[in-house]
Amino acid sequence: MKWMIASDLHGSAYWCEKLVEAFRREGADRLILLGDLLYHGPRNPLPEGHNPQKCVEVLDVLRDKTVAVRGNCDAAIDQVLLPFPIMADYLLLDLGEKLAFVTHGDQWGEGHPPAMAKGGVLITGHTHVAACTKHNNFLYLNPGSPALPKDEGHRGYLLLDGARAVFCEMDGTVYREITL
Repeated sequence: MKWMIASDLHGSAYWCEKLVEAFRREGADRLILLGDLLYHGPRNPLPEGHNPQKCVEVLDVLRDKTVAVRGNCDAAIDQVLLPFPIMADYLLLDLGEKLAFVTHGDQWGEGHPPAMAKGGVLITGHTHVAACTKHNNFLYLNPGSPALPKDEGHRGYLLLDGARAVFCEMDGTVYREITL
């Protein structure tokens, strides 16, 4: 199964549309959203194309292919509007020989990981900075943010396809690939 993972859309209908285009172009089977979907947050500028209502409409086309976790900017009203569940703090993703702990990143993150079996994978968003770091006990992956990348980072998403993790720019350009 080919998973597309993205985070921190922060209400940008423009980048939601680009994400749906990328999902189709990549031939992904499922989309995992790592939270902070509609609200831009008090510390962030308004992203390009900020229109949370339109974001809901755009994401609706992938309603049966999308799973999500709650971000620190997501609220109960967001769940009322969105057509797929978003209020879970984390999900576990079976990657065959490895298990991934998937969460937004505000409660558990690279510097404060959850309890995981050695060799596990931790996937978060929250920082708006793409990352791929091998630690002693786990591999850390973060797709960054399409809407509000920080530190002049990549504006993109992550693909998990079998034992491969592929980091892509929004136009599909691969800038990093690793074996899990």
